[in-house]
Amino acid sequence: MTVMEEQREVRAVAKWVRVSPRKARQVVDHIRGRTVPEARTVLAFTDRAAAREVEKVLRSAVANAEANHGLVGDELVISGAFVDDGLIIKRWRPQARGRAHPIKKRTCHITIKLSAADFAVLPPPVSPPPPEPVVEEEPEAVEEEAPVDEEATAEPQAEEAADEPEAKAEESEPAAEEKPKRRRSVRRRKKDEEE
Repeated sequence: MTVMEEQREVRAVAKWVRVSPRKARQVVDHIRGRTVPEARTVLAFTDRAAAREVEKVLRSAVANAEANHGLVGDELVISGAFVDDGLIIKRWRPQARGRAHPIKKRTCHITIKLSAADFAVLPPPVSPPPPEPVVEEEPEAVEEEAPVDEEATAEPQAEEAADEPEAKAEESEPAAEEKPKRRRSVRRRKKDEEE
């Protein structure tokens, strides 16, 4: 690393913090990309226990920037914040019939990186896609039909109308036959056969 890169980014790490990594990540995700005053406000009003630990790391990073690099703490931006898994402390709890149930006490390492607002490489803001323009459809032009000879079309319609009742009757008969029969007991069937 060159001297210029070192001055751009200041970091602080807290190791072996007795908080589950997943719980700490949920807090860290809220402050990533924010300025230091905004992040302090967010952490002050967060009800999670991990927020206290993250706040300590943030204070340490700001102190490092002010003492070692001569930067102003309130002008810094959190350019990176992540949580790594630490050692898992394994304990056992007795259970019924002489068995043992494992207890995993997880730890994590919290890292926060600060940089001056000029050099901060922040993720692009997520903006909603632009609304699609509403296109009004024009009513389709209705073409005028050519005059139709009424006498020529009347006869085929009359024949079709005469055929329709027969077709409906044929369709209704199979529907009546397809009706499922009730199941009868074995005794009832034998009794019906004897009669």
